[in-house]
Amino acid sequence: MATCPECDAEVEVDEDDVDLGDDVSCPECGQTLVISNTDPIELDFAPDDDEDDEDDDDVEDDEDEVDDEDEDEDGADWEEE
Repeated sequence: MATCPECDAEVEVDEDDVDLGDDVSCPECGQTLVISNTDPIELDFAPDDDEDDEDDDDVEDDEDEVDDEDEDEDGADWEEE
């Protein structure tokens, strides 16, 4: 048994069937956790890297579109003069 760091509930983990870094969910609060130690079994909060990466990609895409628009306008202004 391991303890959820969010709500202190006991989380049943099959010690023979888990590896370091495996994801588990707390049955009480639903928090996504990760196996941070296997002897003894310890749980930690799972990183939210996937969500952050998606948000970062969206921002970069938006910036690229703005840059492209600026380049088109600058080129058009130069050609007109």
